Amino acid sequence: MNGPAVNPVRTRISYQAALDAIAERGRFGIRLGLGRTRALLRGLGDPQLGLRGALVAGTNGKGSVLALASSALRAAGHSVAETPKPHLVSYRERLVVDGRPIDPTTFAGLVAEVLPIADRIAPRLGEPTEFELLTAIIFRWFATERPDVALVEVGLGGRLDATHAWDGGVAVVTNVDLDHMDRLGSTIGAIAREKAAIIERGDRAVTGATGEALAIVRRRARRMAAPLTVVEPAPLIGWDRDGILVELPGLGRTRVGLRGRHQA
Repeated sequence: MNGPAVNPVRTRISYQAALDAIAERGRFGIRLGLGRTRALLRGLGDPQLGLRGALVAGTNGKGSVLALASSALRAAGHSVAETPKPHLVSYRERLVVDGRPIDPTTFAGLVAEVLPIADRIAPRLGEPTEFELLTAIIFRWFATERPDVALVEVGLGGRLDATHAWDGGVAVVTNVDLDHMDRLGSTIGAIAREKAAIIERGDRAVTGATGEALAIVRRRARRMAAPLTVVEPAPLIGWDRDGILVELPGLGRTRVGLRGRHQA
């Protein structure tokens, strides 16, 4: 990874106090916009600027893309940071490097570091939300760990999602369907524009979108001079408790260890 290392901070609060502080921000709900996240990141020294990787948006399949990409990259010998969500047991599962969740002490230290910045920007920009704080913490920790690749899942939409404060060089739009219509728009076209907006100038773009949504993703990619790869659905051969069997170009019959027909 390029860029200077970011030194870890010392814990000044307990892990439980850190969790409580993050959860308390949940009362601010979802407030789309990049201003607060960018301000948090500036206060942390813009740790995201040295990170390369993929920002993954879409209606469905974001978690599967992260899991498959992480597995393939790690098998190829790369260090991978990722943001699986939602967590199953521990909140720390949302920040993972090489399959290892962030440890409680480091998490508490990062929360302690970002909270004063949040308090400082609140009078001018409003209180940062839980997801905005978490996004800043994610990039701060990833910069400390210096992975080869970061895989980050968009929270909601794309254009105004906190994660879009980062451009890792690869933008993925898995697919587009009617979701979060109260915030993203009431049509496929409107929602597709929100998600396709994560494609920035010079990115490599990947999508599994179809129809009107694909046309919108193509237009955005052209406008941003971003080479676009369109992924067709893999023909499903079968599935069992060990995963699914699909036909992949250049690979033939391939077993994928994600269970369920929907994974094809």
